[in-house]
Amino acid sequence: MTDPQVALMMLGLFIVFVFLGFPIAFTLMAMGIGFGYFAYFDSSRMWRAFDRLDETASTWDSWSTWIEGFLNNRIFDLFVNQTFTVMSNEVLTAVPLFLFMGYIVERSNIVDRLFTTLNIASKNLPGSMGVAALITCALFATATGIVGAVVTLMGLLALPAMLKARYEPSFAAGIICAGGTLGILIPPSIMLIVYAAATNVSIVRLYAAALLPGLTLVGLYLIYIVGRSILQPSSAPRPTKDEVPDMPMLKLLWLIVTSFVPLAFLIFAVLGSILFGLATPTEAASIGALGGILLAFLYRAMTWQRLRESVYLTIRTTAMVCWLFVGSYTFSAVFSYLGGEQVIGDFVAGLDLTPIQFLIIAQLIIFLLGWPLEWSEIIIIFVPIFLPLLDVFGIDPLFFGILVALNLQTSFLTPPMAMSAYYLKGIAPPELRLTQIFKGVMPFLLCVIISMVLMYAFPQIVFTLPDMFYGR
Repeated sequence: MTDPQVALMMLGLFIVFVFLGFPIAFTLMAMGIGFGYFAYFDSSRMWRAFDRLDETASTWDSWSTWIEGFLNNRIFDLFVNQTFTVMSNEVLTAVPLFLFMGYIVERSNIVDRLFTTLNIASKNLPGSMGVAALITCALFATATGIVGAVVTLMGLLALPAMLKARYEPSFAAGIICAGGTLGILIPPSIMLIVYAAATNVSIVRLYAAALLPGLTLVGLYLIYIVGRSILQPSSAPRPTKDEVPDMPMLKLLWLIVTSFVPLAFLIFAVLGSILFGLATPTEAASIGALGGILLAFLYRAMTWQRLRESVYLTIRTTAMVCWLFVGSYTFSAVFSYLGGEQVIGDFVAGLDLTPIQFLIIAQLIIFLLGWPLEWSEIIIIFVPIFLPLLDVFGIDPLFFGILVALNLQTSFLTPPMAMSAYYLKGIAPPELRLTQIFKGVMPFLLCVIISMVLMYAFPQIVFTLPDMFYGR
């Protein structure tokens, strides 16, 4: 077999092992080292120490020299260097800090106060409880960036309230599932940090570029919720005074000040310090982590157990991301050395696609990969395969990254592997069937597709803020 054929076999075997359920990070490392040993095999270099042995050498000297030669393969040097590169990557330093901020906020009893306040403040709007739930999801998802945590917590908090208010079960479930996924798109998003580290795109420009698309998607969700509530009032009845009592304006303002303002200020302080160049993402993440701790103390929710859980979950998630990077870097280096990227590049170039056609095909592939894989695995493993092709079609990696972030919203919402639906089903009342949740997310899936079409048709939605803040 030629080296490019071995590279394609390497990629094919990796996909097979993923579907068989092997741990992805360790599969990447094992396959990278295994195929890398073949790629860098050079017996004359590896066992050249035998030339120094004379006839008086003992059996032990011969065996130890052979073992030393066996381990004298460049793949082990590559693996060590890639591990050092990942662990010393300054962009990734922000990941554990943002994660810690999210886990602390999740345990600070902020979300229930926020949902209650927004529910009262928006009670005169059609679908007021759905609007309150979505805005709460968006703010909480922005602060945490962890889809499972947002969907689970909002499912425990908002879903029973909406069902009690006679909301159509599928409609209520769809709102929570869609709102819970927004954290991987709206800054400060951990997914965008991982994309920046994998592609060497400026994280500051990425955050600026993601802001308008994220707000566009939230706007489309709100239009759907309010529009459906007007056209089909039975799906979202107006709340009665018993469900949402009248409240004096001063008391309502106090609720907003004590629930909405602190979390919003924390998010805007972190994001604003990044966008306006006042702090690096790592420094801003440090501010966010400290702010999360202060909020927890402010709401009297900080306990030793909650702090311990937050630290543990932060370390576990960060370790997973780092080892995924180590495995991916090693796998990609060997794959490229064997000529795999060149084969794929030549094949795609030979299709004579237009930039739009290439983008659509790339997004379809990522959409399908979103069924069996987590977003982190798609970003770290498969997105780098597309990167060399972006120059061929004249596509800005910044624009491609925002499209990927939008696309990954669909991976959490599309049956049969819609992870948001399964997160919600795990804590929902037994009478709420999985098919009802799938039915509820489909209109929101259409909103995501519409937002992607808008990005294709009006790319300035992506480029306006980065160009405004930082120039072209």
